[in-house]
Amino acid sequence: MQVFGVDIGGTGIKGAPVDIDEGTLAAPRIRIPTPQPSLPGAIAKTVADVVDHFGWTGPVGATFPAVLKDGIAKTAANVDPSWVDTDLAATLGAVLPGGVTVINDADAAGIAEMTFGAGRDVGGVVLMTTFGTGIGTALFLHGQLLANTEFGHLEIGGSVAETSASEAAREREDLSWEKWAKRVSRYLSALEALLWPDLIIIGGGASRKADRFLDRLEIRTKVVPAQLQNNAGIVGAALFAAGDQTRPKAPARAPRRRPPATRPPGGRRP
Repeated sequence: MQVFGVDIGGTGIKGAPVDIDEGTLAAPRIRIPTPQPSLPGAIAKTVADVVDHFGWTGPVGATFPAVLKDGIAKTAANVDPSWVDTDLAATLGAVLPGGVTVINDADAAGIAEMTFGAGRDVGGVVLMTTFGTGIGTALFLHGQLLANTEFGHLEIGGSVAETSASEAAREREDLSWEKWAKRVSRYLSALEALLWPDLIIIGGGASRKADRFLDRLEIRTKVVPAQLQNNAGIVGAALFAAGDQTRPKAPARAPRRRPPATRPPGGRRP
């Protein structure tokens, strides 16, 4: 089964049809730079252009770099401030005739990694961190998502983490991999102290270059790169559109047993 996934970021909007049974792109993705300023109407048009490129008319899942409540953006850290309190689902739905389901971008990437990637079959606490324009996070307990965590906005050493430790910060300040790894270590160490995760998955654009910095990290938790790399958001958006991946699964109930038959005084069954 195929569902279309779109990953909306602060610098690029990319998408492709996704085989949700295999967790793979069914066609090479297309990427279009995020319009500047990233106003709602301009982003909606770009999303429509990405989807129309494939002639797609079916359901679409779309990520967005913001806290989302009932399809409404409540923050706008890496997009235009006019997005705050804008109905993302309605804005995109107006240009996507097949319908759209929306989800936070890091949550989508985490769902993809927990389903098909580095977090598959991992229990306990798993933290997904995406390093790109900003820092996104997705937190899982026994495979279930706690949606809309915003740990990239933690203040560490007097500055917001994503302003100093994101992939964009590394490029902007022309940091060596060693210096950047120290910043990432400091950030992840703060999360360790709060969450005590069993696994940390590094995603986003930085995941493609994991061999340059992963061994330089100085933290106690096991850290691995995202297996779906920068396609995780697209895959996760499609998975979410196919069915809500955030709800806890109902526990299996033991079969009810009939109470043992009792004998009345005298030894005869009733």
